[in-house]
Amino acid sequence: MKHTISILVRNQFGVLARVAGLFSGRGYNIDSLCVAETQDPDYSQMTIVARGEDDILEQINKQLNKLVDVVKVADFREKECVIREMALIKVNTSSQTRGEIIQIVNVFRAKTIDISHKSMTVEVTGPENKISAIIEMLTPFGIKEISRTGRVAMARK
Repeated sequence: MKHTISILVRNQFGVLARVAGLFSGRGYNIDSLCVAETQDPDYSQMTIVARGEDDILEQINKQLNKLVDVVKVADFREKECVIREMALIKVNTSSQTRGEIIQIVNVFRAKTIDISHKSMTVEVTGPENKISAIIEMLTPFGIKEISRTGRVAMARK
């Protein structure tokens, strides 16, 4: 099962390594990891996505709570939170294909953030399946580069 784990930590050197070490120590790969300062620069918010057995990830959550620099851990179920990803996609364009690509971008409510004679960079946000769908639609035009954030999550309450 896929788990989205949100961790509020003190913004200290080495915290990320200790948190990631709990996963690797148990033999679990992290599918995605996003970390950024919160509105208070003394704290950072981590969002980790990992797949695994519920009981093992529950044990990891308990161990995360024992780390000195961890303030709060939440293992979200999809119904309890808002989940989004962001991707930048650079796609090949020509004068013949530009209009069709812009139509696809509009259908997905994405944004064109850079354009040149040979390429266009698109920004898209939304759930994972939306990001995957626009990538699939743009693939026939030739994708030059993709940069994805992975999940970020926030409780609905």
